[in-house]
Amino acid sequence: MSNNTDKLFQPFSVNSLTLKNKTVMAPMTRAFSPNNVPTKEVAAYYRRRAEGNVGLIITEGTFISHKGSNGYENVPAIHGEAALAGWKHVVDEVHAAGGKIAPQLWHVGSVRKLGTGPDKTIPAYSPSGLFKPGAPNGVAMTQADIDEVIASFAQAALDAKNVGFDAIEVHGAHGYLVDQFFWEGTNQRDDKYGGSLENRTRFGVEIVEAIRAAVGKDFTIIFRFSQWKQQDYSAKLCQTPEELSIFLTLLSDAGVDVFHASTRRFWLPEFEGSDLNLAGWTKKLTNKPTITVGNIGLDADFIGEGNADLSGTSNPTGIDELLERLNKDEFDLVAIGRALLVDADWVNKISVNAIDDIKPFNKKSLMSLS
Repeated sequence: MSNNTDKLFQPFSVNSLTLKNKTVMAPMTRAFSPNNVPTKEVAAYYRRRAEGNVGLIITEGTFISHKGSNGYENVPAIHGEAALAGWKHVVDEVHAAGGKIAPQLWHVGSVRKLGTGPDKTIPAYSPSGLFKPGAPNGVAMTQADIDEVIASFAQAALDAKNVGFDAIEVHGAHGYLVDQFFWEGTNQRDDKYGGSLENRTRFGVEIVEAIRAAVGKDFTIIFRFSQWKQQDYSAKLCQTPEELSIFLTLLSDAGVDVFHASTRRFWLPEFEGSDLNLAGWTKKLTNKPTITVGNIGLDADFIGEGNADLSGTSNPTGIDELLERLNKDEFDLVAIGRALLVDADWVNKISVNAIDDIKPFNKKSLMSLS
């Protein structure tokens, strides 16, 4: 590895959050929580990543208390006595191993399918009853529904703070509910939440404002957003840096401390005329810390390019370009997904340039996941 890793392993602080290094475990859904309660095995899984020297762990998506928030079986909730007790055990284990941890607060919106638990009779909720343009699913949200969801996000953040989490992340990306409000393709409303970019951003802004009011000024709020959607990988919320500035400034002013700019490939420039990726543009436009993510440490994509069925293998690779960008202050933190999913010791191995010792990502490695 030709680039110096010193900066990657320097401490980082923002608001109430202080990290021992600049590595982040990206949120990854696992569906290993029966009855939507994180188990002792879930706690052990996250503890192993803390023992592996990850600076900040962001948990898999954990669904808030609104009745339509969940979209998958066996994913964890972040409400109710049993689930919160399970999360407290997770937090205690991570802290005992010297780590920091934040839950990702999640509402899936129209991704939900009728028949999904906990209450299988509940339909999907979304801005306009659309899963994607021209594809209806579920019901369009009323103002009362919107108010209830906002309150549920705020309560989840407060509960997270109370059980000892070090920060929270709002899932505003990938075509789930918050992103469905952002995206014109799924937001066809004609009220104050629809139409202009400013109006479509309002729902996310009100969620952040409610969370900030609930947790106080010192607790760290991370906000994950993306241009791409699971419904359309080529979709863009913002076509220009000027549009991105409008979008991000509204969220920044509402109380976001850190932006998690989700891309599928971290090295791709976001706009013509600049090599900056989405996290780089976000930092430039807001002057807020940013997290980059997207195929870090592996040589092939998981979704797309023939690898979606896990028939192939993504092999470990160096991170020279990542380090070059980090050392230029393009972004502040680095989120690792699949590489860290299959190898809890990825950070330590990178620190000593032991790339050949890192496990590959494929179906076999996932089957033996620890």
